[in-house]
Amino acid sequence: MRYPSRKLTFLLNLCILVFDQLDLVTYEEVVKLPAFKRKTLVLLGAHGVGRRHIKNTLITKHPDRFAYPIPHTTRPPKKDEENGKNYYFVSHDQMMQDISNNEYLEYGSHEDAMYGTKLETIRKIHEQGLIAILDVEPQALKVLRTAEFAPFVVFIAAPTITPGLNEDESLQRLQKESDVLQRTYAHYFDLTIINNEIDETIRHLEEAVELVCTAPQWVPVSWVY
Repeated sequence: MRYPSRKLTFLLNLCILVFDQLDLVTYEEVVKLPAFKRKTLVLLGAHGVGRRHIKNTLITKHPDRFAYPIPHTTRPPKKDEENGKNYYFVSHDQMMQDISNNEYLEYGSHEDAMYGTKLETIRKIHEQGLIAILDVEPQALKVLRTAEFAPFVVFIAAPTITPGLNEDESLQRLQKESDVLQRTYAHYFDLTIINNEIDETIRHLEEAVELVCTAPQWVPVSWVY
């Protein structure tokens, strides 16, 4: 889920800190299964690498295949905003109660309002026979990497920096964050795509999703037993 922008360093450190406090599994037994449809497409990557554009493009091109869970928020609706279209509007007390009941995959706050993605919105997408697309923080994998959500986890890596050509400071920061994420969480990735050219990245991703749903797959043994 995307929240209003914050400092990259803070987000990255927070992401790693929270994830490391959890019960990490760095090795797990796998089993090969016949072809089956993955229920969730999880896009991981540094902030600003292009995940939102990729997500929106896939949903626009393939509305009969992909959908994005509508976030919940405690902020009041703006003029002409319809509940359930871009956001679900809930009270602060209700959201806090749902958080305490572990009903949210992710949540955060911005300008005195809370935003979050409820697990039930993901399940509703699955019930419609669609693949839910999520651009989340790595710690969300602790919930998602189960048979219920059957995720295909794709890491969108930062574009390659060519010395002397694209040494922009923002690109260097993006590359550094991307490198840290890749070193830390690579064992959770089903696929890594370097986003040197956005249209090529999307084409590669479309082909990969098609292949993973039609070919035998290796999955964690916990998904089966």
